[in-house]
Amino acid sequence: MNSFAIIPGINLGEGDFHAFIQVISFDEEKVITEYFQFPVAAFSYEDEPFAIRIGENRFSKTKIQIELKSDTISISGCFDFGELKQIKRSLKEPNVMGIFGYLSFMECYHGIISMKHTCNGTLSINGGERSFLGGCGYIEKDWGRSFPKEYVWVQSNHFADEETGIMISVGRIPFLGTAFKGFICIANILGKEYRFATYNQAKILTEEVSDERVLYRMKRKGFVLEIEAEIIESGILVAPKDGHMLKAIKEGLSGRVRVKLMKTDESIIYEETGYCAGIEIVNE
Repeated sequence: MNSFAIIPGINLGEGDFHAFIQVISFDEEKVITEYFQFPVAAFSYEDEPFAIRIGENRFSKTKIQIELKSDTISISGCFDFGELKQIKRSLKEPNVMGIFGYLSFMECYHGIISMKHTCNGTLSINGGERSFLGGCGYIEKDWGRSFPKEYVWVQSNHFADEETGIMISVGRIPFLGTAFKGFICIANILGKEYRFATYNQAKILTEEVSDERVLYRMKRKGFVLEIEAEIIESGILVAPKDGHMLKAIKEGLSGRVRVKLMKTDESIIYEETGYCAGIEIVNE
């Protein structure tokens, strides 16, 4: 299987203004990661229709076109997206952060653009062609000063049921001079969205975290969700720390994630293993 993640962004930390594009690529042989840096002037965007330009690279809700080259690697390709699948929203839950999304002093903010969509295209890495025809995609965004010092993030769309996909993020969140463990989990299972989060009174019943594996068991309103994820291969990405892109983190795109959804009487609604999982486990 082929997996490819691309992260366009801009850093506005004092004394370190620059735009960037990070890539992480996985095939059956190896993991490739690279951080491409650009002057701020190479970055521009439009709101309607949404579009970002960084040098010769273009990003929109319907397409990505990339032309990247460094001393060690060249990457080019074009991907077309199908209809984006958004999460449910309400006044109390305007985005995946719930009521915390209304606050202006959080260290880091998170948003989900699409839980799942079709993705078709081809990619050339150092002249070698890779096809992503019939693939599926996921889009999220992050902004702020720093990623949490300790966090777990897992995402996968590759389940036997085409409507199923999951995302979970658990982290130590600074808040008004103290800190708390916050978590968000969106599980689209058999066409229905289940949300477990700090802000909707869900509870983590079990948490096991090691360098390569995590297990979470959580409960909310008559349902219990169990997620067990394992990193297979990983590469190094760069994340924000105090407004600068300085934090090295490991991310894998080839992980496995087992998902089990039950009622509180432990009758099983769904149980399946997903593949090509993106997994980050960070402990400072």
